Amino acid sequence: MIANPWSALRRFTPAHVGLGRAGVSLPTMTHLAFQLAHARARDAVHDPLDVARVRGELAALGLTTLVLRSAAVDRATYLQRPDLGRRLDEVSQRTIDALGLPYRADRFDVAFAVVDGLSSNAIHRHAAPFLREVLTALPGARTAPEQEHRNTGVQEHRSEPAVRATWSVAPVAVVEQGRVAIGDAIGEALHARLVVVLIGERPGLSSPDSLGAYLTWEPVPGRTDAERNCLSNIRPEGLDYGDAAVRLVGLLREARRRELSGVALKDEHDALPRASSSPSFLLDP
Repeated sequence: MIANPWSALRRFTPAHVGLGRAGVSLPTMTHLAFQLAHARARDAVHDPLDVARVRGELAALGLTTLVLRSAAVDRATYLQRPDLGRRLDEVSQRTIDALGLPYRADRFDVAFAVVDGLSSNAIHRHAAPFLREVLTALPGARTAPEQEHRNTGVQEHRSEPAVRATWSVAPVAVVEQGRVAIGDAIGEALHARLVVVLIGERPGLSSPDSLGAYLTWEPVPGRTDAERNCLSNIRPEGLDYGDAAVRLVGLLREARRRELSGVALKDEHDALPRASSSPSFLLDP
């Protein structure tokens, strides 16, 4: 293998840089590593969401869940028809309607939707631990009390009068075959002021399990991407749970205070240290 001075950069990043060459080709080990990364990315897209596992992990956090699906009937349809992944199917809509949540001034402050997106692995690995950090950082977070619906047997959720110092949290939607915009339909149906969609992002060759968080004020179908805020690459190797939770809670608080989200709402929290004991090859001359 021919020596490559750029290979020293590989200690700073998992990205495929400084790969070297053997003749006019990649070295065999580098080529095999690329094929493995590609296979992991493909698997992340096609692996099904383990709904029972996710619900169990969320229940351990004291959260009640709703199992919902998009209008995409299977994975192939989901990948070919993004528009169907943005809408709830009829069964899911009836599931929410059965809760009997009236549209009142004391509606939920925030609803969380945990959506498989393009990487169920991201949900399996990061959704529950990240939500734990968020609920810890969210001041006065409380879930609505539960009681049995007398007609349908579905758990019904009622919220107490809103207190601005606290946050009432709606039942968490666990969604199969969903896109980001499905959170708008869920937030509207649950009468939530804010919706946060935790979704598996499009896999990369060095990050097949990246989690994204999308926040929207007053969610209704038809919201545009310009009306959302996004935190990306939430995982220990990227934006770690603690920093991401602080940023998200800061956005939630400002969104509620200013009654908006999207391009008019900026993430002003700087979670990165101003000084470091180790130099950065990106910053130092």
